[in-house]
Amino acid sequence: MAVQEKELESIVKKVLEELSRKEAVPEARQGLFEDMNDAIEAAGKAQKELIELSLEKRAAIIRAIRETAKKHTETFARLAVEETGMGNYEDKVRKNLLAIEKTPGIEDLKTEAVSGDNGLTVVELSPYGIIGSITPTTNPTETIICNSIGMIAAGNAVVFSPHPGAKNTSLKAIEVINQAIVEAGGPNNLIASITEPSIDQANIMMNHKKIKMLVATGGPGVMKAVLNSGKKAIGAGAGNPPVVVDETADLEKAAKDIVDGCSFDNNLPCVAEKEAFVVEAVADYLVFHLKKNGAFHLHKKEQIEKLTELVVDKGHANKKFVGKDISYILQQIGIQVPQGTRIAIMHVEANHPLVSAELMMPILPIVRVENVDQAIELAVKAEHGFRHTSIMHSKNIDNLTKFAAAIQTTIFVKNGPSYAGLGVGGEGYTSFTIAGPTGEGLTSAKDFARKRRCVLVDSLFIR
Repeated sequence: MAVQEKELESIVKKVLEELSRKEAVPEARQGLFEDMNDAIEAAGKAQKELIELSLEKRAAIIRAIRETAKKHTETFARLAVEETGMGNYEDKVRKNLLAIEKTPGIEDLKTEAVSGDNGLTVVELSPYGIIGSITPTTNPTETIICNSIGMIAAGNAVVFSPHPGAKNTSLKAIEVINQAIVEAGGPNNLIASITEPSIDQANIMMNHKKIKMLVATGGPGVMKAVLNSGKKAIGAGAGNPPVVVDETADLEKAAKDIVDGCSFDNNLPCVAEKEAFVVEAVADYLVFHLKKNGAFHLHKKEQIEKLTELVVDKGHANKKFVGKDISYILQQIGIQVPQGTRIAIMHVEANHPLVSAELMMPILPIVRVENVDQAIELAVKAEHGFRHTSIMHSKNIDNLTKFAAAIQTTIFVKNGPSYAGLGVGGEGYTSFTIAGPTGEGLTSAKDFARKRRCVLVDSLFIR
């Protein structure tokens, strides 16, 4: 009897120790692991639990993600600005709310059906399993919110590899979303990541046999890596969006829209206006209205040269100034701007480095052209074939059509700020994974699902 009591005491002691260890793990650290392999294994287990739940339950999980993330939008915005030193707080709040409110959920998963003499065929959208998602510094929480909603809606688990430069901000979003999922009755670790993101850990994720799809936002190097992985890949690459203004445009509205779009989050969004091609006949009028809306005009050639040397490094944006306020950038070349200045403008030639480089800064080089045909030709060249985003201000339908056909961008905004293409002041859903290189466009749940055909022969046709 004494032996049995000792054994029972030993078992109770072990149970209490185990409970103590579990309680010692902070709730906020759910979903975060030291090793990528562990994160993938945990996500795989969670995904198996997810697909056992009803679609109604999956919808409830998505609602919980939206509701909880909305409570943290100010925190996400503040952390992003503090950690990355890029963008501005107010616009980051708007971007997070956009991702929360306008990213499609399970309603995006449409079933196809065909019936006839030979029976019924149904095409359903089913999960891949575990998706590996590489996220950027420019939208460190927005991309995680957007991808989490879409990928979970499609029935997947997600393992994130955040950019190290936005590590703390991204991991906070992962913690918050994971906690929301668990509180809604979903599985723990449905989204997961690692505490110290790195290139080595990202490579482990890309090559892991249990990762069935890769979704990446980044530059040419990241795109090349995911496309050469041998896995299904969705790539959201670079852009250098041009804006064309012809002689029929509403110049006052066009100027406000251009400044609004170019200055949004200090030009960090890949959709933002990066260079302008303006028909000579209206160029002076447009510049007048741009200045009324917060544009600072650099007139002197030496100022433009100094700015170019500062912000362009070997044909690319100088990372030190990406997403910085224009007042800070111009201070570096000895220029003090009035309060309320939002962007800098300057007249340059079409082959100028400020035009060809994707700066992601509130700087808008303006190229004056003879006519709309020349504007379109030069804009297509400046966009570099990225086929990301383009903008045009015109009341001439033929000109709008001609530019759209020539540039073939994923997003084409007519008579509005660039961010209207994301659903801000424009119709349609949003996405922060805009897959131009791989052709999916603005991704949503349907893009994170496999098409599967189910055929019932000689039955259930009732025509």
